[in-house]
This record gives sequence, C-alpha cells and structure tokens, in this order.
Amino acid sequence: MMPANARFTRTPLLAAGLLLGAGLGGFVDGIVLHQILQWHNLLSAQLPPDTLVRAKVNMYWDGVFHAAVWVLTAVGLGLLWAATGRPDVPHSGRTLLGALLLGWGAFNVVEGIIDHELLGLHHVYEYTANHLPADLAFLGFGAVLVLAGGALIRSGRVRH
Repeated sequence: MMPANARFTRTPLLAAGLLLGAGLGGFVDGIVLHQILQWHNLLSAQLPPDTLVRAKVNMYWDGVFHAAVWVLTAVGLGLLWAATGRPDVPHSGRTLLGALLLGWGAFNVVEGIIDHELLGLHHVYEYTANHLPADLAFLGFGAVLVLAGGALIRSGRVRH
C-alpha cells in the first residue's frame, strides 16, 4: 500500500495501451479491410492479386503483417500485466482507453502515410481509379482516434 502522498506514474499504463491499440488497430485493418471486405492486400498496389501466384504473395505479406501486429498486441498485454501489479500505477480506465484509441489512431496515421501515400504499397480501396477519398477518410479516422484518445488521457489524470 502506498502512502497518501506517494506519486503515481501512468507511463506503464500508457505504454501498454499504445501498443495494444496499435496491435488491435492493425488487426481491425487486416481482418476487416484485407480479409472480410477484400479492399486491398499489403502489396496490392505494387502486385495486384490478379493471378493465383500474385494472390498467394499478397496473402503471405498479409500474414507477415498479422504476425507483426500480433507481436505488438502480445507485448502490450505483457506491459499491461506488469503494470497491474505495481502500486505506483493508478487503475485508470480513461487512461487505458485513451491510450488504446491513441495507439490505434497512430497506427492508422503512420500506416496510412507510409504505406498508402509515400510507398504506394496499397490504398484503402484498391479497386478504383481515385484512391484519395478512401485514403483520406482512413487518415481522418486515425486523426479522430488520436484526438479522442488524447482527450481521454488528459481527463484521466491522477492528482498528486
């Protein structure tokens, strides 16, 4: 038990939430956009999946992507587990939820800028002549998540 004047640190909770948010956001992207809706694959702008071999190459790289976001999620869970046993880490649902949203939003923004716009590996909706509206919507959704997550984190501050 910590004394009443003890200092709390939210850093472990924030780190866990950011990694969990990025990992889970990556799973949403991969499961919903890649697999269920089939709007794109990881390399579909560079290697359209129009033959069985190309589809298999895209599927392989989608699997590598899923493995990477699984690692982010697993590390985030480990950090969260470690944080729950620490008396100096407050139990703040707002902080954790805010960090999850911030991590998911940051994933969308970073992945959207790098993969969609800079490298041109794929676009949100690959099978249209004008990719920009869907790509901007993806980035906008990510920005909204970042702002909402930041607001929740700020509202969950622990008083010292």
